[in-house]
Amino acid sequence: MIYIVQNFWPILAATLAGLAVGVAHHLATGRAAHAPVATRPPLLVIALVAEFWLACILAGALILAPPEAPRWVMAMATPVVIWIGFVAPALVVTHAYRRISLRLAAFDAGHWLVVMVVQAAVMTLIGLKAPVS
Repeated sequence: MIYIVQNFWPILAATLAGLAVGVAHHLATGRAAHAPVATRPPLLVIALVAEFWLACILAGALILAPPEAPRWVMAMATPVVIWIGFVAPALVVTHAYRRISLRLAAFDAGHWLVVMVVQAAVMTLIGLKAPVS
């Protein structure tokens, strides 16, 4: 977990970028009126913590990417693989159990794909440091 401390600023920047995507998503779709996550301070803090943790895990995956692979290929492929393997299935199952439409599940999953790609791009632009052993 030392990589989180060593990469605090890129992770924080990615967190804020991901949060901005979420706020823009809610405002652009009109969903803010129904679920004002972006505008209520306690929910904003929860979202900030969750986005930070997502950026931490994504940073770890980017650091562990094969060094011989092109940097930007890994930056864009890593969040997609994590999204396909974990985020999308979890959202589909959660929405199915709650009897929420598959269309809304796909919409929400797409939102998280955009967040993860933006976070990976921000961290790649700033640069991540592998932990020194």
